Amino acid sequence: METIDLLKNRMSLRKYAEKPISREDLNIILDSAMRAPSAGNMMLYSILVIKDEEKKKTLSKTCDNQPFIASAPVVLIFLADMQRWFDYYNYCEVKEYCNKKDLEFDAPDEGDLMLAIADAVIAAQNAVIAGEALNIGSCYIGDIIENWEIHRELLKLPEWVFPAAMLCMGYYPEGQNRIISPRFDKEYIVFDEEYKRLSDEDFKDMYIEREKRIAPDNKAGASNFGQFMYARKTGADFSIEMTRSVREILKNWRGNKL
Repeated sequence: METIDLLKNRMSLRKYAEKPISREDLNIILDSAMRAPSAGNMMLYSILVIKDEEKKKTLSKTCDNQPFIASAPVVLIFLADMQRWFDYYNYCEVKEYCNKKDLEFDAPDEGDLMLAIADAVIAAQNAVIAGEALNIGSCYIGDIIENWEIHRELLKLPEWVFPAAMLCMGYYPEGQNRIISPRFDKEYIVFDEEYKRLSDEDFKDMYIEREKRIAPDNKAGASNFGQFMYARKTGADFSIEMTRSVREILKNWRGNKL
């Protein structure tokens, strides 16, 4: 039950106690991340531990200008990593083996990328939960997917490595109030046996509380929550840049056949 309470009370933390994460606690977090489920136990990810102040400042700018990133004691970047396996295949002379056995040897494809992203994100969530158990809060930064060219150079990423998720982590400040964001009701998210498309009445009920948050004079000029969220998220500049970066990553993934 303590674990269930921990899951239910987790929040995104953007302000941290002014002290470094101890080596012992960081190792617990990393060891816990590496115990995450993994496709075929291949561990198709790598984890970057970022403590350098200048690098964190750069990330705070390239990840949609979020200053709090620079103040996080530790930033963890979870990389979808097929490079290590294909370097290992080269070490094992797999290409030569395939030639002898009349098998096709090919570079990582889009399916490998998706599987590696899943591995990386699952490991990241293990890190989140381990951190919570140590009074270390976290905030996911999806914007690490943006500015692919800058991040590739900054983090020295080879061809078959993609930054899937980023976590800012630090101890909860003394007296931090837990602000738990409400979630949608299960009936709109969890379906038995097959997918269910929601009706207008479903949406009206599902978003009734969130509609109350939209001020009549909001900056987006939105008249409802859907319009507001499209302006703020889906149609925003950062989302357009994220899409551009992902297209470039996919081009790189498809174009660099071994």
